[in-house]
Amino acid sequence: MRDKLLFTPGPLTTSATVKSAMLHDAGSRDAAFLDKVREIRKRLLALGQAVSSSDGGEYECVLMQGSGTFAIESVISSAIPRDGKLLVLVNGAYGRRIGQMARVHGIATEMMETPENSSISPEAVAERLSGSSGITHVAVVHCETTTGILNPIEEIGERVQRSGPAYIVDAMSSFGAIPVDLPAARIDFLISSANKCIEGVPGFGFVLARHNRLLEAKGQARTLSLDLYAQWAGLESDGQFRFTPPTHALLAFHQALVELEAEGGLRARLARYRANHGALMRGMSEMGFDAYLAPEDQSCIITTFRYPEDPGFRFERFYQRLSELGFIIYPGKLTSEPCFRIGAIGHLFPPDIDALLGCIRRVLEEMNVDPAMRSPVLQRFPN
Repeated sequence: MRDKLLFTPGPLTTSATVKSAMLHDAGSRDAAFLDKVREIRKRLLALGQAVSSSDGGEYECVLMQGSGTFAIESVISSAIPRDGKLLVLVNGAYGRRIGQMARVHGIATEMMETPENSSISPEAVAERLSGSSGITHVAVVHCETTTGILNPIEEIGERVQRSGPAYIVDAMSSFGAIPVDLPAARIDFLISSANKCIEGVPGFGFVLARHNRLLEAKGQARTLSLDLYAQWAGLESDGQFRFTPPTHALLAFHQALVELEAEGGLRARLARYRANHGALMRGMSEMGFDAYLAPEDQSCIITTFRYPEDPGFRFERFYQRLSELGFIIYPGKLTSEPCFRIGAIGHLFPPDIDALLGCIRRVLEEMNVDPAMRSPVLQRFPN
């Protein structure tokens, strides 16, 4: 049976060759496997325009078992000292999650909230930093997949560097497609995951960390298994994970990195995602769907659409019928109004988008729903 196509922010549709890479067992201490781990770490640094300290650069790559959220928590719980203070820049659910992590670990935390349909203002960040005391770390989400909005991490990084805190960037849904230059963006810790734009499978996340900031984390971890410094030190000493690695996911990820290079690297992958997104936006607009974000704020990663105001629309039925036809979309995560999301990343191409759009039209006809209908009775939630 053919797999359903995943129009989500991850896990994503993967190539047959990435899936087939997992049809092999690997010993966690086997030399061939450890060679792949070393190559993965080197390739990831190169994608971030960075070089390891052992090769004369200033960054390190740390692989961490678990989902991307585990990798974020490893940074939050390891990099911030007991007397540190975190400022989280929030314009969506994933920024709020970082704040929740910090509070769970007893870290002093401030939240700078921005509306979910607005990118974070670098000037507002600078003003907040100048008016606050004791901020040692600042965290932001690059592509906030609550809506699909992109935050200007380079400009924010410039303001953060002026004030002195360490700079943490959650690039979960952007890294591997949207180019990021770690030194130029003044990033101290960048976190992403295997099952996003690099098109691997779930099982681990990774952290690209500035060497001196990573050394500062020694002895600060609030957990054993998520100790970022200890994980790095273990990988550096013998190439091995401290605890059982996700061997099959790592083999798949190595293949995914090879395929990213073969496709033409970040520039080519971003071009494909943009083509996917363009086809999606044209088709959804033609059907009358209303995108939540203004076009200038919308990334090509994932798009949020408001529910049609037609009273016959039921998202659960809409979702289920699309699933039955072989297409998985994503529920909404906005706090302000009902919506759903459609991703344009993963091993997908414009013909796949066209096929999804055709099935959306079919399901709407079955439901007798007109997305362009604007009922005077039903009022849209405020933004």
